[in-house]
This record gives sequence, C-alpha cells and structure tokens, in this order.
Amino acid sequence: MAKAKNFLLEHVPVTGWAAKGKALAKVDGLVVFITGAVPGDVADLRVFRKKKSFAEAEAIRIVSPSPHRETPFCRHFGTCGGCTWQDMAYPAQLAFKRQEVIDNLQRLGGLDLPEVPAALASPRTRHYRNKLEYTFSAQRWFTKEELDSGERSTHRQALGYHLPGRFDKVLDIAECWLQPSPSDAVRNFIRDYTARHGLGFYNIRLHEGWLRTLTIRTTTTGELMVLLAFGQEQQAHREALMAALLEAFPTITALLWCINPKKNDTIWDLDIQLYHGRDHLVEQLPDEGFEPLRFRIGAKSFFQVNPEQTLVMYDLVRRLAGLKGDERVYDLYCGAGSISLFLARHCARVIGAEIVPDAVMDARANAELNGIHNVAFEAGDLKDLLNPEFIARHGKPDVLVTDPPRAGMHEAVVARIREMAPPVIVYVSCNPATQARDLALLKDNYCITHVQPLDMFPHTAHVENVVRLERH
Repeated sequence: MAKAKNFLLEHVPVTGWAAKGKALAKVDGLVVFITGAVPGDVADLRVFRKKKSFAEAEAIRIVSPSPHRETPFCRHFGTCGGCTWQDMAYPAQLAFKRQEVIDNLQRLGGLDLPEVPAALASPRTRHYRNKLEYTFSAQRWFTKEELDSGERSTHRQALGYHLPGRFDKVLDIAECWLQPSPSDAVRNFIRDYTARHGLGFYNIRLHEGWLRTLTIRTTTTGELMVLLAFGQEQQAHREALMAALLEAFPTITALLWCINPKKNDTIWDLDIQLYHGRDHLVEQLPDEGFEPLRFRIGAKSFFQVNPEQTLVMYDLVRRLAGLKGDERVYDLYCGAGSISLFLARHCARVIGAEIVPDAVMDARANAELNGIHNVAFEAGDLKDLLNPEFIARHGKPDVLVTDPPRAGMHEAVVARIREMAPPVIVYVSCNPATQARDLALLKDNYCITHVQPLDMFPHTAHVENVVRLERH
C-alpha cells in the first residue's frame, strides 16, 4: 500500500462502524476509517491521512451500494456534520447501536452479559428534539457546490451550525429536520428580518459583532422559548427585532435575551433578561396511575432533548429498579430531578445528588410544582458529597440510580458505591465506553442482569444504554 496521503483505494468493501459514526474497512491488514460510506458498500476511497496502524479516508464513489443504504432526506446532509447516519436505514442503525453496546461492555469492561435485546427505537426519527442552538456568523461557509458553480455570492452571513471541527465556520441552515414547528420558521424569520434591516452578525474570529446565538426550545404541550444572545447592547435594534418576532409568532411562551461579551458562547454565567411572557416553559410527562409530572425548563435548565424517548427510558429505569413502595433510592447526577420525581411516587424516599447548584434548585422547584415531598436534593461534587455524613443523614440506599455525563463516574464515586453496597444499581449512560469502565470496577461485587440499549438520537452514532446490576 502507498505510504503518502491523498492516494486512491479502489473497490474497497466497507465492513462495519467505528467511533464517531465513521465506517470501517480493512485493506491489507490496515484499518481504514471512512466518511461518506455505509457498511455493506463497496467504494473507492481517497486516503487523506495514513499512520502506521490506521488510515483515514473519504468515499469518493460508491461502486456497489449497501442494502442498508438510503437516500438522505435533508438538503444539508454531508456538509452540516449532524445526522451523519441519514444515508443508512433506521433498522440497521439500531442494529449497529446494539452491537456497539455489546462490544464496549465485553471488550473494554470484560463483562459477562445476559442476552442483549434489540435497541429500543425512538418514537420519532425526525423532529424529535426539543432544543436547538444556532450560531450567527458574519463569514459563512460556502459549500463545494457553490464554489464549483463559479458564481460569486454577496450573501455572506450565516445562521446555522458550526462545521465539524471548525469553530469559526458556520453553515447557513435553510431547513432542519431535528426540531418540530415552528423552529425553522422562527430561525428563517430572524435571518430574513436582519437581512432586510442590515443588522450585523457576530465575527467569531475577531470576537466582535451583534447577533451571536439563538436557542429555541419547544415542549410536547406546544410551548415555545426563544433566546437571543447579543455580543453587545444595541437597544433600539434589539427591541425592534424582538417586537417583530413577537408579532410574527404571538404564541411564544418565553422570549428572552442576554448580552454575551465573552470569547465563548456559553450562557451559564450570564444574566438572562425577559422580554415577553414567562421565563420558563412547563413540560409534562405521563406518570402511570398519577397526574402527569410537570417540569419547569428555564433558559439554563438541562432536560433530555428527546422527550418521547425520555419517557420510554424513565419507564425502563423504574421497571429495572423493581420498586415495591418501601425503598430508599439514591439518584446520582440527578440534574433537575426528572428521574428522581419519576421514581418518587413509587417508593418511600428519593435522595438526589448533583454537582450543579442551579440544577438542584430546579429539582427542588420541580418537586414543589408536583407536590412531591418524599424527595431531598443536595449539591456538591459527588466524590466528596457521598461521605459517611451524607449516608448518616439519608440512610443506605436499597436502590441506586446513576446517570452520569459522558465522562462517566469518578473512580472515587464508584468506590463510594462499593462501600454503600446497594442491593440494586440501575446505571443509565450516554457513553457505553465509560459505562464499561465503571462497571468493570463493580463486577467483583455485582452481576449484570439486564442490558437495554435505546436510541435517543436517530441518524447519529450516539446510543444510550441502561444496565441493571444485582449485588452477589
């Protein structure tokens, strides 16, 4: 095989998936990670990076299409960088996600598994998200088709998504299949209004400009939040824009704004201002045998982005917890308390622990909103919070639920769990690799009795996984 990059490999069978949604092939013993291909394709590849043990390539021609291949439904597919599996049939996506869970738990964790069922499909595969964040850019990304056409465009501003790995490049988005109506209409109205009035977008490289980010949230009950972040205050222009937006979309529940003079787009440390309506949305999730659970969602609140599949996952967590009504439950990394409250009506008491103080405040407010009083929430770094005093305050758990971020649990938290020795653990993960690492630290004391992959993000390589462990 050639050693230089930018060489061609012809008629390569694509055999599987690798990390980050890339396809996989082996050529003369060399592993090749591929963009633009689907397992089962036979493709011509352009290798653009070659190392001793692997190479990276893009598919430049599909010689023979995979039986799993489908025509992408989004006009931005292949450039946007999101929804990278749109060209693969959904049943095949679910099969590969299931296999990824098995491979991670067995290969990385060295774990003994029961039979792993099929991944649970998302109730919606389009328009399933309740939150999207868009970026304004004064220098938009020009697509290959635009550059090849030779036509010089005067349209320089973009309102859309960052290109993969390019912090300063933003693709202008005309339509997005991720969030339900009126998300597209709101975004496109703002773009058209600003173009008509000559309003400037933010220059990401120079850190200067006016319109900076747009966040749109929706709920299953039809509520709508729009949050605009500006690089600087221009009161007259800001108020005119927001008045026009409200006139065009009078059903907006929460119309918010903030000024962000920082060099990053995060809003967690900013003051959010209310222009119209209330400062939060209220989402509802059915709770069998009870009134629906209600959740306040503010501009800074975390809430699962696929609400219908979230309900499926929470039902699964409750079922695997095996609650009979008299249990004490610990909910680690509880966030705004959604899992805690989903369990609370079915057990004696739930104690939630979370590192983010604002999330704990949301959890307490949500408990009050639902009239649920058999819960307690504490804020702190869990490796320090879960000490003997914490256990003395709340008692040892009968069931422990943990839903950590992608990085998984700190090793000290796993050690605390081993010391507490709850009879049942339910581990919810958005990253099977770190889940496997954590479970390996528990396998001497626990056996895995159930594994259930589920798809929270259709047309992407991401997979959620829920595991039940029982103490030996």
